[in-house]
Amino acid sequence: MSTHNVWTHKGTFLLAAVGSAVGLGNLWRFPYLTGENGGGAFILVYALTIFAVGIPILIAETMLGRASRRSPIMGMRHLTRTHHASRAWESIGWLGASSAFLILSFYSVIAGWAIHYTWQMLTGSLTGADAETIGAGFDALLASPGLLTLYHTLFIIASGLIVGMGIHRGIESSLRIMMPSLFVILLVVLAYGIANGDIGAAASFLFTFNLADLSLEGWLQAMGQSFFTLSLGMGAIMAYGAYMSSEASLTRTAIAIAVVDTAVAMVAGLAIFSLVFGAGLGPGQGPGLMFVTLPLAFAEMPFGALIGGVFFILVLGAAISSSISLIEPVAAFLVERFDLTRPQAVTLMVVASWALGLLTVTSFNVWAEGTLFHALFGRSAFDLIELLTNIFMPLGGLLIALFAGWALTHSEVMKEMRTSEAWFTVWRFLVRFVAPAAVAFVFLRSIPQVEGYLIPTIGALVIVGAFAAGRTFLVEPSQEP
Repeated sequence: MSTHNVWTHKGTFLLAAVGSAVGLGNLWRFPYLTGENGGGAFILVYALTIFAVGIPILIAETMLGRASRRSPIMGMRHLTRTHHASRAWESIGWLGASSAFLILSFYSVIAGWAIHYTWQMLTGSLTGADAETIGAGFDALLASPGLLTLYHTLFIIASGLIVGMGIHRGIESSLRIMMPSLFVILLVVLAYGIANGDIGAAASFLFTFNLADLSLEGWLQAMGQSFFTLSLGMGAIMAYGAYMSSEASLTRTAIAIAVVDTAVAMVAGLAIFSLVFGAGLGPGQGPGLMFVTLPLAFAEMPFGALIGGVFFILVLGAAISSSISLIEPVAAFLVERFDLTRPQAVTLMVVASWALGLLTVTSFNVWAEGTLFHALFGRSAFDLIELLTNIFMPLGGLLIALFAGWALTHSEVMKEMRTSEAWFTVWRFLVRFVAPAAVAFVFLRSIPQVEGYLIPTIGALVIVGAFAAGRTFLVEPSQEP
């Protein structure tokens, strides 16, 4: 059973892919990594990796979705049969769907925190609060499994309702309203930061070119960010690509997605750090920046409660646009494979992911450090689930690059890309050799036991083995151009 729905407008895939890419990571992780790793030097490495790794795999994943017109799992099953390739390649679809399922389970919990802070800001509860009060409030939130479960439930239900309404009435209609609104809100927050913060310090923090601060770890972080920020390897792009119009340009769309995603991260960084530095605060990392430092900055500024509430609405919107892309790959598979209705499939996916998310909820309180779970696995449930996704996504991206680069014929790729022979040659070289090598480094870096100079050494061995397997054993010679 094939899914033949197509986006009503050519530009909807761009909105959908950008919505999937723009999430919590853009609003705090990318700006922070940039400032801590040489500013402009980090951005240069990131941009180069986006071109050499991100865009080629983005094109490849979209191409697989559009060529199959099916969910990632059923689509890869169809492509392996039509290309007489080993069924082992079906693991691409399963890795993507598994990643989406696991990520949604904890992403919904973290995004739910924004509901709490939206309410706190708009009601003025944090106005004039000091650092100790705001920090204690965040700790109290994490210590409350009841509140975390409530927010987790509200967020995942909202996401499920959008996807359950269907491709056109649900996802497409919501994205047309949501994405432009989010960009407008982001510009409002930036204007507020320019007027009330220290935009000069923010620009210096983000864009000063300091190559000495860019370590090997910084290079790997830039490579990893360029991969993860585009939502590659988790099935969303392939699922959305299945609904992409045959007339839309893969290359131009992929470049546009990368540019918009990066621009949003840059603008968010300027807006956030202008407020942070304007309030005389230091840049934090992770949840501390988003949920402690920023509320403190808003608490000390004029109209901070209102703008702070608007900002956390932005965070919620960005999170929902990402979460609906996490539901779609699994829901589409359930519809195709088991002939469920879309509401039934979405309900099954959301309930299962919600239940798994309870492990993340309890990781911050009931099953915090020192519990039996830590003793058994050496980490919290949240850390374990996140580790699995950090392995599944790069591994899926690696296989996507190899399959698209080696299994798809010249004529197939040219039909989908509709591009010049020169760009086809560049893309195929990048997706066959450069992208897999880079993603292998990202993949190996996600495994705690692989450190230091073992990464490039083992990475090279993995790639050589992958090329040998892909070229010699998994693709019939008759399928090569």
